[in-house]
Amino acid sequence: MSPHNAADELDVLVIGGGAAGLSGALTLARARRSVLVLDSGEPRNAPAEAAHGLLSRDGVPPLELLAAGRAEVSGYGGRIVYDRAVAARRVEGGFSVETASGRGFRARRLLVTTGLVDELPEVPGLRERWGRDVLHCPYCHGWEVRDTSIGVLGGSPVAVHQALLFRQWSAHVTLFLHTGEDMTEDQWERLAARGVAVVDGEVAGLAVAEDRLAGVRLASGRQVPVEALIVVPRLVARSDVLADLGLGTVEHLMGVGAYVPSDGSGLTEAPGVWVAGNVTDLMAPVPAAQAAGVQAAAAINADLVVEDTDAAVARRRSAASADVFGAACEAEVSARVLGGRRHGLDSLPQSEGTAASVQP
Repeated sequence: MSPHNAADELDVLVIGGGAAGLSGALTLARARRSVLVLDSGEPRNAPAEAAHGLLSRDGVPPLELLAAGRAEVSGYGGRIVYDRAVAARRVEGGFSVETASGRGFRARRLLVTTGLVDELPEVPGLRERWGRDVLHCPYCHGWEVRDTSIGVLGGSPVAVHQALLFRQWSAHVTLFLHTGEDMTEDQWERLAARGVAVVDGEVAGLAVAEDRLAGVRLASGRQVPVEALIVVPRLVARSDVLADLGLGTVEHLMGVGAYVPSDGSGLTEAPGVWVAGNVTDLMAPVPAAQAAGVQAAAAINADLVVEDTDAAVARRRSAASADVFGAACEAEVSARVLGGRRHGLDSLPQSEGTAASVQP
């Protein structure tokens, strides 16, 4: 690791330059904390044309949103470094973080917002159309595909749930069972009640015409027309950088992936390490990730305030102890305890030639 320098001694190092990380960094910079964001330049929503649900900025291109966020953080004195954090270790006074380029940083606290990786099913063509017309989130994309023919790829524990969700946006929803397990009678009934079609057989690929999704191809050779395909990927938190701190992932209760657990503020089991965004909340959309970044930042600042105050009290006590027999210390103690009766000359007028009386 390269030697540290004074400029790299930080209050908080934010690992991850997405919506959660930048929101946290902005809050910390406005709190007059020294903060640096390590951005590997791999935003999860880069393939998407727009981010939705952001009040006053609905439909903003994701990369434009991040560029504006970086400018805001920089405007308050925060720093942005384009590099990947590869290791984080606990050291005296905080943490040491090493990057892919070999650069090192020291920080009192860590805010990890590394996001997640979408592990798509092994169906040819999904990755190429991911974020365009192969989608996953109804609240991110439902409006854009309203009233179109929507397919839902089975095989996920929540595929039936997704089919029923997207039925809110379109009356033309088809669930492709693909490699999924047999459904229960209750699931069949609920899909039928909502008019969701069900197609048996494994999905072998996609049909694309003029750079637009046209249908789903089954292994049998049958092709079913759809204009959008909903896929539930396995969501896996990017947690490798936390390994040396004793932190890892746990399986989500819904079976959709693995995340780094934390408390309500984002604090992990490792003291001094907070997480925010998709690394700990797999299904958080952009607005929720931003809010989580702000919340974690506020908790970090409060924690640092306690530490700063404890240190100030310790210094004050140390200084007082070192000067306990000095004149300044005695005068201060006398003033606090005796007030107007403290040691000193009598304030009453004295007769000429009479020695001043001393207060008891």
